[in-house]
Amino acid sequence: MSLPRREKGRKPKKKICSFCVDKVTDIDYKDVPRLRRYVTERGKILPRRISGNCAKHQRQVTLAIKRARNIALLPFTAE
Repeated sequence: MSLPRREKGRKPKKKICSFCVDKVTDIDYKDVPRLRRYVTERGKILPRRISGNCAKHQRQVTLAIKRARNIALLPFTAE
């Protein structure tokens, strides 16, 4: 039985939470440039496994993005 392709080589590098590294306690919905990194071109919020955030900060990012969308700082969808 052969192993799947990604398990043959080296293990992928574990992503670290950028908010934990910077010791951020609260994520502000008005910080649009930072939030834009966690939204795709189509307007979808990036999942944890791709963004590398921890669970606590991913929940805060999601809430901040939704708040920023409601007051039109971020778009809901691509134009």
